[in-house]
Amino acid sequence: MSATAVLPPQTKAAAGYNKHNYLNQEHGLLSWLLTGDHKRIAIMYMVAVSIFFMVGGLLAMAVRLELLTPQADLMSPDTYNKAFTMHGIVMVFFVLIPAVPAILGNFLVPLMIGARDLAFPKINLLSFYLYCVAALLLLYTIGAGGVDTGWTFTTPLSTHYVNTNVISAGLAAFVAGFSSIFTGLNFIATIHRMRAPGLTWFRLPLFIWSMYSASVIMVLATPVVSITIVLVAVERLFNFGFFDPTKGGDPLLFQHLFWFYSHPAVYIMLLPGMACISEIMACFCRKRIFGYAAVAFSSIAIAMFSFFVWEHHMYIMGVSQYSALVFSMLTMLVAVPSAIKVFNWTFTMYKGSITFAAPMIYAICCLGLFVVGGCTGVFLGSLGMDVHLTETYFIVAHFHFVMVGFVLMAFLGGIHFWWPKMFGRMYPEGIAKASAVIIFVGFYITFGPQFVLGYMGMPRRYAAYPAEFQVLNVMSTAGATVMGAGFFMTMIYLLWSLKYGPVAGPNPWNAYGLEWETLSPPITQNFASAPTVTHEAYDYGWMDSEQGKTARSAA
Repeated sequence: MSATAVLPPQTKAAAGYNKHNYLNQEHGLLSWLLTGDHKRIAIMYMVAVSIFFMVGGLLAMAVRLELLTPQADLMSPDTYNKAFTMHGIVMVFFVLIPAVPAILGNFLVPLMIGARDLAFPKINLLSFYLYCVAALLLLYTIGAGGVDTGWTFTTPLSTHYVNTNVISAGLAAFVAGFSSIFTGLNFIATIHRMRAPGLTWFRLPLFIWSMYSASVIMVLATPVVSITIVLVAVERLFNFGFFDPTKGGDPLLFQHLFWFYSHPAVYIMLLPGMACISEIMACFCRKRIFGYAAVAFSSIAIAMFSFFVWEHHMYIMGVSQYSALVFSMLTMLVAVPSAIKVFNWTFTMYKGSITFAAPMIYAICCLGLFVVGGCTGVFLGSLGMDVHLTETYFIVAHFHFVMVGFVLMAFLGGIHFWWPKMFGRMYPEGIAKASAVIIFVGFYITFGPQFVLGYMGMPRRYAAYPAEFQVLNVMSTAGATVMGAGFFMTMIYLLWSLKYGPVAGPNPWNAYGLEWETLSPPITQNFASAPTVTHEAYDYGWMDSEQGKTARSAA
C-alpha cells in the first residue's frame, strides 16, 4: 500500500507570490537570530553550510593543485597533510552530515506531516547555535595552523603532542555532534507526536521515513564518537593511556569506537539524500513509488545494518580473520536494502510519464553515481581485495562517489525541487539542467581516474608520487575544475532567482504532498487551518484524474 498525504488544499492559495510569509513576517536581525520558526532556522543553516562548502572546496582545490606534479612543489608535506585533513573535517562534519537534515529536513518535516513547527523549537534553534560554535572552533583551528592527523583523528597520531591543534579540531567535531543529536531528537518526537489526522505511518512520505531512520542513527551513534574524542583530549591533556601503546593504550580501541560511529554516519548522509530522490522520482514520473513499503522498510533496515559493519574498515589492522569474515558477509548484506531503493526507483521510472526537469536530471545523475559507488563498495567489503586497495586512491574515489557525489547531487536535486516552495521563485530551468550535467561529468572526470590510481597502488595522503601516475592526476584535477564551475553556476543562478526569478505559485511542479498545499513561501504557522489526510501516498492517479482536478480547483 502506498501513502502520502494529500488532501484537497487547505487554503485558497493565490496563484502568485505570497507577500505575507515567514521571510517577511518579522523584520530585523534579532527576529532571525532569536527565531523559533523551523523554516527560518533552515535558511540560516543553508547560509552556514554554503559558507563551509566553499571553504571545503577551496581546500580540495589546493590538494588537487599540489597533485598536478609528482613533486611536492606547491606546499610542504606537512602543509599538505593539514590541507587534506581540514578538507575532510569541513566536508564531513560541517557540510555532508548536516546538509540535508538541517536544511531540507528542518524546512520540510513539519510541512510534510501537517504540523505548525517542530516539537521543540528552542532546541532546534540551540542546535543551530551549537553548529555555529563548532564552526568558530574549526575556524580557530584553521587560523592557528590547522590539524594534521587526517579527518579521522587516527591514534596514536592524534595523541602525540607534535601533532597540531588536535583538541580544538576534536572539540569542533564534538560540539557539531551535539547539534546533530538535538536535530535527530526533534525529528523523532515531531514525527511520532505531531502528524496530521489521517496521516498514518503508511501514509507518510518516504522523505519522512528516511529522515526518521537517519535521526535514529544520529541519536544512537553520535555519542560514541563524542566520548571517543573526549578520551583523545584527556589522553593529550593528562597523559592517560587509552589509545597510545607507549602509555599502555590500544590504538585498535580507537578504531573500533571511531568506526562504530563513522559507518552509521555514512547513512546519516545517505538516507536523507535517498529521501530527496524518492520525492523527486514520484513527482516527475507521475507515479506512486514502486514498492512503497519495501522502500520505507529498506530505510529502517539500512539504519539497523549500519551498526554491524564497522570492522570492514579494519581488515589490515590485525583483527581476527574469523571476525573479518563475519563482517565481510554483513557488509555484503547491507547492500541489499540499498539495492532495493535503486531497483524501485528504476521501476518507478519504467512506463512513467517522465518530465526531465532540473530536479529529475539531478535524481538520474544520483543513480549514475550511487550505483558505481555501491558496486565499488563490494570490492572493499571483500577481504582479499580490501587488503590490496586499503589506503589507496581507490578508497578516495569510492568514498567520494558515495558520500560526496550522491549526497551533494541529491541535496542539489532537493534544493531545486523545493526552492520554489522555500522562496516562491523559479530559477532558469535550462541553466539548471546544464549545471547538473556539468557537475556530473566533472565528477566522473575527477574521481574515475582515482579508481585506476588506487588499483595501480598509489597511496592516498601523499604530496609526492611516482611520475607514471601524473597523467591520471592531471585528469583528476581538470575534472575538479569542471565540477567547481558547475557548482559556481548553481550558486549564481539560485541567488539571481531570489530577486529576478519568475513567481512560482503554490505548486509549480503539480506535485503531491502536504507541503504543496500551502502558500509559497509558506506563512509562519505553515497552514491556515489544520489539514486532514484522506489519500494514500503519491496518489498521482487521483490527483491527475478529473475528480482530483475538480476537487483541487474547488478548493
